[in-house]
Amino acid sequence: MKNYIRKILYEQLQNSLGSNINFIQVVVGPRQVGKTTLALQLFKKWNGPKVYETADQLNTPSAEWIQAQWDKIREQYKKSRSKSLLILDEVQKIPHWSRLVKKFFDEDRRFNYNIRVLLLDSSALLMQRGLSESLAGRFEVHRHNQWSFSECRDCFSVNFNEYIYFGGYPGALSIRKDEARWARYIRDSLIETVLSKDILLLSPVSKPILLRQAFGLAVSLPAQILSYQKMLGTLQDAGNTTTIASYLHLLSKAFLLTPLERWSGARIRQRGSIPKILIFDNGLISAMSGMSFKSVAKDNALWGRLIENAAGAQLYFIADKLGGELFYWRDRDNEIDYVLKIGSQIKSIEIKSGIPSQDMPAFTAFNKKYSKSESIIISNSASSYSGSIKNINLYDFFNNPEKI
Repeated sequence: MKNYIRKILYEQLQNSLGSNINFIQVVVGPRQVGKTTLALQLFKKWNGPKVYETADQLNTPSAEWIQAQWDKIREQYKKSRSKSLLILDEVQKIPHWSRLVKKFFDEDRRFNYNIRVLLLDSSALLMQRGLSESLAGRFEVHRHNQWSFSECRDCFSVNFNEYIYFGGYPGALSIRKDEARWARYIRDSLIETVLSKDILLLSPVSKPILLRQAFGLAVSLPAQILSYQKMLGTLQDAGNTTTIASYLHLLSKAFLLTPLERWSGARIRQRGSIPKILIFDNGLISAMSGMSFKSVAKDNALWGRLIENAAGAQLYFIADKLGGELFYWRDRDNEIDYVLKIGSQIKSIEIKSGIPSQDMPAFTAFNKKYSKSESIIISNSASSYSGSIKNINLYDFFNNPEKI
């Protein structure tokens, strides 16, 4: 994994750091997806003065630590007068870090120091809070999500079915042959760390047990429409629908899942709709299910849900990258798995793990209301157009989701 470069993400970050316009570059995303590895790859190839330091230490450094790192890179810059790079990893652990970063970055601008700054995080909520508090207008965000199928295939020789079950956490994929060990790693090193360190320690969660139950329920029902009231009836701890909604929002901020809203064509009507739960990586679902790869692959209903969820996650990442939005649609007996809106484009998308039937009444019903939409089926059949419906092969879609 150390030698594998996530090329697109690497080049985007490299171009931003080398741009004539100097912003603080911030890499955010879920834990254990290789954010630090990619930054160190870039650091190694940087031509010019550079400093990399991490605040991930036994005893969290004080505010003076940030001053010390900035002094190091400034000293190097003054000697060479060439473009310099400062990478601070886990800086969000230091109290009031964002105010200090703002202070030193603004000083560099005043002094005309050509110092480029890259910040990395493992605690999504803490980093987001700091950015919004002090650094408005000074930063660009690069979101590094769980790995795509093509990345997992190229780096770990993962086949399509393995990707659907094991997901895209690179550290876990290296031990996937030992399924029990793999599942423990996902539960202990990823899920538990996010819940206990990124959410419960940093956010006002009045009912920690309810938060954990809500996450457990969500991963047991991937890509399913479930009202907050029904969730509440399923969970053991007392609470209300507002609490459940707020906990799902926290889980979304921590890059674990998101509740999709129902598409209605009107933003006012969409808010507060019954959500469809989308898990950002199937590895979270499989590790919590207690079911083996072979048994899940034989369960046609569950396997179909995993494929629908994995496809939805890729569509969500596309929407997020392009400034769009992802929804689902349901009207009485008609339902569309996903509605992708990017600018004025609307794509209604159905996910099928097998070969789709010729009769698709949901598309007909949707197009009557939203005539300018494009109908797409992602399925196991060959890529082609059938009338007004575009079919994309499942493998082809996961191999290059952005071609949708």
